Amino acid sequence: MPSQRPPDQAPAGGAPLIEGDVLERVLSAALVPGAEMAEVFCEDRQTSGVVLDDGRIEELSSGRERGAGIRVVVGETTGFAHTADLSERGLLEAVEAAASVAREGGARVRVAPLEARRAASHRSDVLPSDVAKPVKLELLTRADDAARSTGAAVSQVQAAYGDSRRRILVARSDGVHAEDDQVRTRFNVVCVAAGDTGMQTGYESVARTVGFEVFEESDVAELARVAAARALSKLSARPAPSGELPVVLAGGSGGILFHEACGHGLEADHIVKDASVYVGRVGEMVASPLVTLVDDGTVAGEWGNFAIDDEGRPAGRNVLIDHGVLTDYLWDWLRARKEGRASSGNGRRQSYQHLPMVRMTNTFLLAGEEDPDEIVAQTPHGVYVAKLGGGQVNTATGDFVFGTTEAYLIEGGRITEPLRDANLIGNGPEVLRRIDAVGTDFAMTPGTCGKDGQSVPVGCGQATLRVTGVTVGGTAA
Repeated sequence: MPSQRPPDQAPAGGAPLIEGDVLERVLSAALVPGAEMAEVFCEDRQTSGVVLDDGRIEELSSGRERGAGIRVVVGETTGFAHTADLSERGLLEAVEAAASVAREGGARVRVAPLEARRAASHRSDVLPSDVAKPVKLELLTRADDAARSTGAAVSQVQAAYGDSRRRILVARSDGVHAEDDQVRTRFNVVCVAAGDTGMQTGYESVARTVGFEVFEESDVAELARVAAARALSKLSARPAPSGELPVVLAGGSGGILFHEACGHGLEADHIVKDASVYVGRVGEMVASPLVTLVDDGTVAGEWGNFAIDDEGRPAGRNVLIDHGVLTDYLWDWLRARKEGRASSGNGRRQSYQHLPMVRMTNTFLLAGEEDPDEIVAQTPHGVYVAKLGGGQVNTATGDFVFGTTEAYLIEGGRITEPLRDANLIGNGPEVLRRIDAVGTDFAMTPGTCGKDGQSVPVGCGQATLRVTGVTVGGTAA
């Protein structure tokens, strides 16, 4: 199980994005008659990246984006406007646009006193912006060399580095005034191997909510060798079997399945729209007793880690399924207010140009007590998935399709031949009920979650586990 973020974070660096007295005047102007809540969300994001493809620098980029989004809520109507002009005049013009949806009449709501709370998602020992470009480029060439050293069949290597620093400020008419400083660093390698069966691809990455010190823990050469080995193993892979089979998901590899097939169905916007298989099922047994599903934005260093969400609420640890029993959903402010409860800290947005919505953070199944090797040994026949790819899910039904990117046949309790890429086809609630073994080897995987046109960083995780039956869409006769 991952460790939680310590409560006493270091304060975020730099001057306030917007001064407190300006915020109070802007919020006062936003509270038109009948307004229930007004909010200023300010963001300053800096990014840089470099891509090495076949030994040549193909991309070298850097950018900066600053601006504010203004939200005014009047009954069931939300007015929203955004601006790149952070002057008081620019903010007030955005307020006027957002507040234009408000109806005249009613008493003006008082702005609660703002009490500043500044935090940092994780202490960054080495800010990536302080690292010279040649040092970053050396990581790429080292990965390229390592991948090519694995064999002549490796015909193409692409390595990519990226970092970002995102400072945000949230001020609301209910007294919330919070800031966060989020530093993220990532590195990934894609390898292509060519052989008699055609071209095969392997991928590996590291992505953490930390600074450049991530490379003290993660060896880019080893990442490259893993990616190359995946591509090479597929050159001799046999077609995957077809039909319903037991499937063993390696630790960390299957978290995306539960994120997509279960997590999205537990987001409150799907619940209030009656567009989820989990509507009205709190208190019911919806999974195997071995399943405890958690969404936790406080997990230090993971890709979905932050100190506050994009509505100013502290990140939280939310148990969604407890030993098979559905206990709660994920909430943002807008949906939570209708239920007379607090947000769970899951209001997130892609940037200041977007409205917040209910989003996952780090979503994972807690580890169990079984030896991972024994789980395989006790599986006479099936498929071992070492790496799961992307997929699709219907939240209303829970039906999903996911691709495998590294899988092997299980024969006589042993992992044997590599398999060509195939699909796993099933139903999220049904898969949760069919989990009959969970190991101790918990691991997390970073990812990017897309929803309604917005993308945010998330983490997914689980230990090695077995599902007694999943439909494998292979090509073997």
